[in-house]
Amino acid sequence: MSEPLLSASELTKRFVTRGPLGRRSEFTAVDRVSFDVRLGETLAVVGESGSGKSTTARMVARLMEPSAGTLTFEGEDVTTAKGPALARYRANVQVVFQDPYSSLNPRHTVERILMAPLVYQGIPPTGGKRAHARELMERVGLDPDHSQRYPAQFSGGQAQRIGIARALAVNPKLVICDEAVSALDVSVQAQVIELLRRLQAESGFSYVFIAHDLAVVRQIAHRVAVMSEGRIVEQGPVAQVFGDPQDPYTRTLLAAIPRINPEWDRRRREGSLR
Repeated sequence: MSEPLLSASELTKRFVTRGPLGRRSEFTAVDRVSFDVRLGETLAVVGESGSGKSTTARMVARLMEPSAGTLTFEGEDVTTAKGPALARYRANVQVVFQDPYSSLNPRHTVERILMAPLVYQGIPPTGGKRAHARELMERVGLDPDHSQRYPAQFSGGQAQRIGIARALAVNPKLVICDEAVSALDVSVQAQVIELLRRLQAESGFSYVFIAHDLAVVRQIAHRVAVMSEGRIVEQGPVAQVFGDPQDPYTRTLLAAIPRINPEWDRRRREGSLR
């Protein structure tokens, strides 16, 4: 096995709140979470709303500081990286957010949106801004002639493709997809998942794929970590976790996967369908 690209060790996030009388209390949203991600693989982090998966994603992206634990990238501790070291880490770790419209500046053209990561990193675009933006749009299946349009002029699925193209602009080694397909309808979800798989096959980067829908996870992930109440209760290869879940919470999640006709599924597996 290759060395991990990313290692999270005992990551913890606590939030301090104050009640009506000013009484201070502490809430642990993520509690000693550990996992590895290797280059070229997809780790799905799944769980119900409030399980801590998105908070974990924000800590990995260094959009939120952990209260405890360490984050290692390519063997280097980046938990408290600042300045140039943090900029390098962010060039290697990009995020695709759940709602593309709220994560894309509505006043900027697609070309300007796609060039923003390069401007931040001080990287000159290959062949000029317009040519690089057109290339990125082609990679995600969008018409490059539309690079001067604005986000509101695209459908939800197309806008999410813009978000994916922006994440790829600086050739990252890890892309965090934080519920990146949950706001899309089922047919568009399938198209975006296929796009994500194709891009990974072409470029060899890794995904941390945050989701609550295990049917989606089954299509894209190599390994899965199941979170409940801020902790990872089970993790392993997708086939192992789906085929022989060990934790009761994992079994509950798997039982909730919708099926059009469970009896038809059972009879088909048993070969008794007439």
